[in-house]
Amino acid sequence: MEGRAGKPRYRVVAVTSGIPRQPELRRSGHQDSFARDRLPPADQWPLLLDPPHGIVYPDRLNAAAELLDSQLRAGRGDAIALRGAGVVWTYAQLCDRVDRIAHVLRSDFNLPTGARVLLRGPNHPMLAACWLGVLKAGCVAVTTMPLLRARELGVIAERAQVSAALCEASLLDAWNEGRAARPGSGPVLGYGEPHALPQSLEHAMARHDKPFQPADTAQDDVALIAFTSGTTGQPKGTMHFHRDCLLIADVLARHLLEPVSTDVFIGTPPLAFTFGLGGLLIFPLRAGASAVLEPQWTAESLLAGIEHHQATICFTAPTFYRRMAAVAQRQALQSLRITVSSGEMLPADTRAQWLEATGIDMTECLGSTELLHAFIGCRPGDVRAGATGRVVPGYQACILDHQGQPVPPGTLGRLAVRGPTGCRYLDDPRQSSYVQQGWNLTGDAYLMDSDGYFWYQSRTDDMIISAGYNIAGPEVEDVLLTHPDVAECGVVGAPDTERGQVVMAFVVCRPSREGDDTLAQELQRWVRDRLAPYKYPRRIRFLSALPRTENAKLQRFVLRDWARVGG
Repeated sequence: MEGRAGKPRYRVVAVTSGIPRQPELRRSGHQDSFARDRLPPADQWPLLLDPPHGIVYPDRLNAAAELLDSQLRAGRGDAIALRGAGVVWTYAQLCDRVDRIAHVLRSDFNLPTGARVLLRGPNHPMLAACWLGVLKAGCVAVTTMPLLRARELGVIAERAQVSAALCEASLLDAWNEGRAARPGSGPVLGYGEPHALPQSLEHAMARHDKPFQPADTAQDDVALIAFTSGTTGQPKGTMHFHRDCLLIADVLARHLLEPVSTDVFIGTPPLAFTFGLGGLLIFPLRAGASAVLEPQWTAESLLAGIEHHQATICFTAPTFYRRMAAVAQRQALQSLRITVSSGEMLPADTRAQWLEATGIDMTECLGSTELLHAFIGCRPGDVRAGATGRVVPGYQACILDHQGQPVPPGTLGRLAVRGPTGCRYLDDPRQSSYVQQGWNLTGDAYLMDSDGYFWYQSRTDDMIISAGYNIAGPEVEDVLLTHPDVAECGVVGAPDTERGQVVMAFVVCRPSREGDDTLAQELQRWVRDRLAPYKYPRRIRFLSALPRTENAKLQRFVLRDWARVGG
């Protein structure tokens, strides 16, 4: 893609139907049919819509080749693709490493196309090369969060029937710990040691120096099995096609970001999280731009990284923006043109603090692992404070009642989405709950106004019903976060014999204030003065930290468990 108004090189084949149905799949390039065999039943597929802009891809499509080889053909081999952790790779250098990894998988491991390869590591250019190498080899990438332990990895390995693993060396122990119980999980190679050991991926890569011919995959062959982040405690495997990996760049990034080859992407979300995979790998490579991949950031180091690399587009979660706003210096962030927030609701106070500190109005977007990336968002200059944004062109969204019928603007209900990507769980009975009548039901409670802006209320399972009143926990959180002594908070419903439920707040104080009864009463008054009296938190518990996933999402199911056992 060249320039802000540039057109994608291909267009997407429309797979639209008047009723929900499984599209007719093309001839697979996978010798191992595991993934295709475990797609949902035909009557449980979401309705897939035509993408905008007349986008069409060829029947035979390899996403890694499109992201990399096409840039070499365009003469960008010497342009920087990835940097971070002391590494700077051009597109030509990245492509060389990707080809070597693909040779290792197909020749050394003797894996058939369609085999699942588990990837494990923090953000680093080498992890990105592994992901691209798996796709280019025609295998299926199974991405995992670095902090998962042996038991959690075992569940994923069993569900996806992984055939091999590529793992950052410092994380090999947790993978190997459970391998005795997983005799079918195949070979594993570590990477990232200071010296290439005989059993390392780098040592295996050194044996191959010829270009790798991209596997002859179909555009609707499964390229990726991404497991949901576990905010509900029960992650699900979602399957995405080769075309999907390009669609999110050609549809979403093109609309919200308008990336160009001079952009530098930076941020915190792990590549194992589809928010990070898109924002820190697929989007920059599709635009011929570059990305900064570091294993770990703090608010201070990310701000320093933005200044050092002259980053133009930043992806992170609201919690990080709130921390950065407290120490940001506007002059050091002159290179930034877009800051994207996702992963959880963006509190209005966090948006206001960031705008005051940097002069940048936050771009918020809502997405899900099930749809691979975002489908609602706000373009720069089209921000309505408090609203998530409007639906991305190519997608449709509406608010449904519990009978599945659309409701008028301003009515609370269930967010329903459909578009060119959609939910396809890996052999999971929860498919029929997420997809209903062709719509993807995200589990979010929203309002839509008459101008088409969507206003987040809560997760549908987070709505608190107290004495007959519906109370959205995030609304209470938003008010609590405006108190000068509150650093973070989470609000859920706690069981109550008289009211059914009461509002309970879990609060992390700023270092300058200790959580005690005096502060609890002060916070209760603070909320009562700003919201209807029935919404104030009748119970408050102070914590040193909130339970979060690796991508900084609040684990509300943990808070609900604590609330059920007495807070």
